Amino acid sequence: MVGVSETTWIGAVTGAGSPNRTDERFGVHATDLGVVWDAGDGRVCIAFGDTYGRGWGGDGPGPAEADWRRNTLAYSGDRELATGLRLDSMVTRPDGTARQVLPSGAGREVTVVPNTGVAVGGRQYLHYMSVRRWGEPGVWRTNYAGIAVSDDGGGTWDKPRSARWSNWWGRDRFQLGAFAPAGERMYLLGTTNGRYGEAYLARADSAELPEVRAFEYWTGSGWSRHQGAAAPVLDGPVGEMSAGFHTVLGRWLLLHLDVRRRGIVLRSAETLVGPWTSGEVVVSGDEYPAVYGGFLHPWSLDGPDLYYLVSQWRPYNVYLVRTRLVLD
Repeated sequence: MVGVSETTWIGAVTGAGSPNRTDERFGVHATDLGVVWDAGDGRVCIAFGDTYGRGWGGDGPGPAEADWRRNTLAYSGDRELATGLRLDSMVTRPDGTARQVLPSGAGREVTVVPNTGVAVGGRQYLHYMSVRRWGEPGVWRTNYAGIAVSDDGGGTWDKPRSARWSNWWGRDRFQLGAFAPAGERMYLLGTTNGRYGEAYLARADSAELPEVRAFEYWTGSGWSRHQGAAAPVLDGPVGEMSAGFHTVLGRWLLLHLDVRRRGIVLRSAETLVGPWTSGEVVVSGDEYPAVYGGFLHPWSLDGPDLYYLVSQWRPYNVYLVRTRLVLD
């Protein structure tokens, strides 16, 4: 078990009036998610979802003509998280405003949303989903999920076709994901499109990333190359996920949105295959309406103060939160 003593809302990371002044510096008036991973060069990468600039309406996403970028990427070397998360720079266009980093097609692709990232051997990997259509709250349909690759620190990305989980029938189990590196292997917790599925587990040798054919899936008693044999490692409902190993506790931590419990839940386990604790709501939607996300800052996995990024649908921006753990 992992004890929690208190949770503190530190403050805004993005938007007008935030300490980072992202509207003035990068043309980011509104955005969401904030997927954080260690870039391996003394910085963290932070990938945001749909991003809007001048002309944003001030409430929720859109309109599209407000300089809509389907995803953006920032960098930070800030280790003094108790006072907030400083954004040092972003991937930008020639005019200094944030540039979309993951290419997005036309037709049946509405947007491309980042889910989880990791650095291995100087390369950056970003798991993303290609959204086909949005539905009711917590429900959407993807075309596929994939792993994008960058060899220049996140400035440009390739989306290999061999690194995609197709979603023809809408039931693929790795459309949202959370990377969890362990030794020479890369683990991936995954769930179906939307926020109501269970969580499953896959793994691959890190050297074989990003190829989907390199992954095998936990069946409940062993590993199989066939995703259809995968068994849940976590009961649903599971929304956006973020996983990391806490070096002092000696346990895996998982943050995810739980729509039934109306908030961000923290769960733990000795191993990724479980059993996982039922978890505790650390950010309540009753206190912070329409909260979602919950992405661990990897530099806070060695002490009592766990930092992570969350979003609110209104006003559609990203915030830093701290949860104090009981390490006894």
